[in-house]
Amino acid sequence: MTEEKPTPKAPGEGGRLMAWAFRRLAGPPEVQGAVQGGSNHAREAWKQDLERRKQWSREQRERKRAEREARREGR
Repeated sequence: MTEEKPTPKAPGEGGRLMAWAFRRLAGPPEVQGAVQGGSNHAREAWKQDLERRKQWSREQRERKRAEREARREGR
């Protein structure tokens, strides 16, 4: 028979005490409203920021596409 040894934990992972403390003190994760914030103002600001980031990404893709096309036509 082989003796199964417990797998060593990574440093900082903690043991039974840390697992118990995390479960009791931190509790289950709550994601309700975590991204947008709690207020309507925070939600709207988040949405506007997201839209600005998407617009910037679209502009960058279009700029790169235009550069590729210009190189192809310049051959």
